[in-house]
Amino acid sequence: MVDVELSDGEAIKAEAGAMVSMSPSIEIQTETGGLFGAAKRSLLGGESIFLNTFRSRGDGSIQLAPSYPGDIEALDVNGTIYAQSGSFLAGPEDMDIDTKFGGVKTLLGREGLFLLKLTARGTVFLSSFGAIYNRELNNERFVVDTGHIVAFTEGLDFKIRKVGGLKSTLLSGEGLVAEFEGTGTVYMQTRSVDSFVGWLIPMLPSRN
Repeated sequence: MVDVELSDGEAIKAEAGAMVSMSPSIEIQTETGGLFGAAKRSLLGGESIFLNTFRSRGDGSIQLAPSYPGDIEALDVNGTIYAQSGSFLAGPEDMDIDTKFGGVKTLLGREGLFLLKLTARGTVFLSSFGAIYNRELNNERFVVDTGHIVAFTEGLDFKIRKVGGLKSTLLSGEGLVAEFEGTGTVYMQTRSVDSFVGWLIPMLPSRN
């Protein structure tokens, strides 16, 4: 859980439903940030159509948490980062949240066709399913399973490809991967939603 202290007049923007608790001095304003942008975030990026801005009238604090178990990473952003849908938790009031089409290469990716484009100057909080680990790349290549990507910084390009031959792709349990290249940071989660759902479904009781 993120515990954010706000001085008089300070505010933080958060995903809908992220608030756990807050001081009585904090006011909430719910907005879409523009109908077209909200529709893109919801339909293409997998995010809520609404965003909440929490502003403190006097000193106060607010506690935020994601909807699923895992880590929260605080990133000092001065520019743009790209995140998978569902990873954004909160950020500066004036941050811009948009969607970016990853190109035809993402049509085969399991985690969606669009990335969230987060542009901000300040601290951005991202959440994961499981723990978060990062890998610094210095003009090099690195391969990550598409289901384990949380976010990556500008300066990195990527392409979606098979993990091996057809047999490996179908039988290894690894599926498709993203091969990053360049200089920047890749943030990964130790758990995969797809893998968890695949493990859980056989244990659910049958309707009949």
